[in-house]
Amino acid sequence: MTVFSSCKRIHCLLLAGFLIPALGLAEEAVMPPRATLLEKELKLASPKATIKVYQITFPKGFKTPPHIHEGPGPRYVQKGRVRIEEEGTHKEYGPGQVFWETGEVMTAENVSDGEAELIIFEIIPEKDPLAQKKH
Repeated sequence: MTVFSSCKRIHCLLLAGFLIPALGLAEEAVMPPRATLLEKELKLASPKATIKVYQITFPKGFKTPPHIHEGPGPRYVQKGRVRIEEEGTHKEYGPGQVFWETGEVMTAENVSDGEAELIIFEIIPEKDPLAQKKH
């Protein structure tokens, strides 16, 4: 094989690499459908935040005491049903549902016949060091 024939083959491969997609001869990847589970505008007190993602499993009948998370964020129910009480209102969520937690005092209760599993996304704004020094 000569250098010329090697170059000719490379040239043909490169040309084919450009022509096949340009002519629509290549199979295009089709993205699977997606569903928006939650969309929320969020204003942070700081331009910087830490994101934490937790997985938690509540045993049957478990109820948290009133508590506050470090920050707001979406919560995704993987399994079971949970009753969320926050700011005087309550609502139940099941598998595949997402809800927004504000970061205010709340409780979560497993109201299903078995375990309930949640994924908690927590958005924690950076604390202002100047505000901390004032206290």
